[in-house]
Amino acid sequence: MQNRITQLFGIEYPIVQAGMIWASGWRLASAVSNAGGLGIIGAGSMYPDVLRTHIENCQKATKNPFAVNVPMLYPDIEQLMQIIVETGVKIVFTSAGNPKTWTTFLKEKGITVVHVVSSVKFALKAEQAGVDAIVAEGFEAGGHNGHDETTTLVLIPAVKEKITIPILAAGGIATGRAMLAAMVLGADGVQIGSRFVASEEASSHDLFKKSVLEAGEGATQLTLKELAPVRLLKNKFYQDVQLAYANGAKTEQLKELLGRARAKRGMFEGDMEEGELEIGQVAALINEIKPAAEIIKELVAEFEIAKTEANHY
Repeated sequence: MQNRITQLFGIEYPIVQAGMIWASGWRLASAVSNAGGLGIIGAGSMYPDVLRTHIENCQKATKNPFAVNVPMLYPDIEQLMQIIVETGVKIVFTSAGNPKTWTTFLKEKGITVVHVVSSVKFALKAEQAGVDAIVAEGFEAGGHNGHDETTTLVLIPAVKEKITIPILAAGGIATGRAMLAAMVLGADGVQIGSRFVASEEASSHDLFKKSVLEAGEGATQLTLKELAPVRLLKNKFYQDVQLAYANGAKTEQLKELLGRARAKRGMFEGDMEEGELEIGQVAALINEIKPAAEIIKELVAEFEIAKTEANHY
């Protein structure tokens, strides 16, 4: 399965585990990297000293490449970037911001840079900023999302037409068949989040993992566009948000309702009622918690079977 993505990252399979807040610590990242994919530490939920610990532990747990995801809205981003450089991280995924801000700095340090986008417009801006690859994420994805609600099926070929750098498809991908479909549409590989939430090594709370397994079709909804679009499981907090909308809530009232640490409360601490539970639509296809290595193995096997079947058409 060697292609532009595997060559860029030095990995066996073009499978990247998304850098999800409260789910992707060093245990998950190292497990994915050891299984031949690219594991990512999600720095969005980490204080600088916590990130340093996760990087150092990951370096001890795997000799294979891994990355760090940094949302550029993070208040202490300068400290995070300095720690990334000091600890010798070789691959950084940036998101939620202008790729021009940090790409040159990172590339001057010899770091491979990937930026997450949700539209052709931002894919072009990322390429112009000098990133080495992009993640094109459709609105099926969990967590924070694009405003335009462009699906992965539409986004990937649209981006492929306009840029020349490698593309990772994200959003709604949890199986080998979906991986093949994304690559037929023009992706060089896939970034997978929700499926790895339901892994043994994910740092998310067991109750959150269980809720992912129980999620059926229609169990999630994209909401809070006035703040930052986020796809949530429909729990009590989600219903409170909908009630606020029905009562004509403005941006400030929505901010007050969201408060602080709502995502930590749900995904990490296990408050299934009042917590913010971020997960993708594809949760409806996830029925079992497995080791990350087994998930990778299944993805690759399904991909190969689907490719063989496709050749019969």
